[in-house]
Amino acid sequence: MRLIIEPADGVAPLLSAIKRAKKSVEIAIFRLDRKDVEMALGAAAARGVRVTALIAFANRGGERSLRQLELRFLEAGITVVRTADDLTRYHGKYILIDRRVLYVLSFNFTRLDIDHSRGFGVVTNRPNCLQEAAKLFEADCTRTRYAPKVETFVVSPANSRHVLGTFLKRARKQLLIYDPRISDKEMLRILQERAKAGVEVKVIGQVPARTSFEVQKLAGTRLHTRTIIRDRRQAFVGSQSLRAAELDSRREVGLILRDPKALKKLIDTFESDWTRTSTKSVSIPPDAVDAPVEELTAASTKEIAKAVAVFTKELQPLATTVKKAVGQAVIKAGDEVLHDKDVKVTMKQVVKEAVKEAVKEAVHAAREALPPRRAE
Repeated sequence: MRLIIEPADGVAPLLSAIKRAKKSVEIAIFRLDRKDVEMALGAAAARGVRVTALIAFANRGGERSLRQLELRFLEAGITVVRTADDLTRYHGKYILIDRRVLYVLSFNFTRLDIDHSRGFGVVTNRPNCLQEAAKLFEADCTRTRYAPKVETFVVSPANSRHVLGTFLKRARKQLLIYDPRISDKEMLRILQERAKAGVEVKVIGQVPARTSFEVQKLAGTRLHTRTIIRDRRQAFVGSQSLRAAELDSRREVGLILRDPKALKKLIDTFESDWTRTSTKSVSIPPDAVDAPVEELTAASTKEIAKAVAVFTKELQPLATTVKKAVGQAVIKAGDEVLHDKDVKVTMKQVVKEAVKEAVKEAVHAAREALPPRRAE
């Protein structure tokens, strides 16, 4: 078993995997804007490898790009299958090479995720994981039901709530968690209970409720991975956050691993990220630890609404700033840049992500500025 760490490892491990394929490449795609990955898949098909791309029926704001990708794949001799629309999203990211090696990723095949975000990928040749991944791929390609048989292969909505809930409950000493946003009431309650029982719980990400454990934002790098390290002996790496939608109504894929070398890399990376994050943490007084998660979440929601109202006015000048920046880019690159479809799509995605991150930063800052409130 091997671990891919982004942005450090870059796209090279994925390109090498595709280039080594002899018989088949089966890839599940939610987003893809890497030309090098697309070209590697096309080259594999050209040399006789059976390449099958399972492409999400939709993603937020990117349906047009997905349909264009499908057409380019078909022209390159790649078999294209579109997921069903029975789930709100098909968000899993994984690659099967010759059905002998499996890559399960927490990141998309995009420049933003691979080059500028914290993400992990697990590479394994364990037979049970290979069999489950192949079974899942075939089920989603044929739009038939997937029934999980291996708990270390975590699939939403099939078994993730049960498996991840149990995984958290079994922590005895420590939980180190990367998660962009934990909001599921059941999972929050489990984390509170573990913290109250003496388990050290550290979260890099966001929790929309006051907690009895430490929560910090990732500094210097965009956070995209979903990872849980339990007692330094096991870890979960996947695409599902501890949120109701990602546990119950979306296709998400992850793995639970025990490999000592991979675990050490995960732990070292977490500890390095933790030391360089903001020293500020979110907590509540000891006498409020038992406050219902529902009340805490409701209070947090009201605070967020106030913060959004305040910062909406401040963010209005952002549109003008973006227009000026685009204008300057056109002057430097020439008018023809506006007619390049790939450039236009990329620019839209970059601007969208920049605005989204700016809003998140503003809301977080507003919440920290609010006076602490005690649970009643």
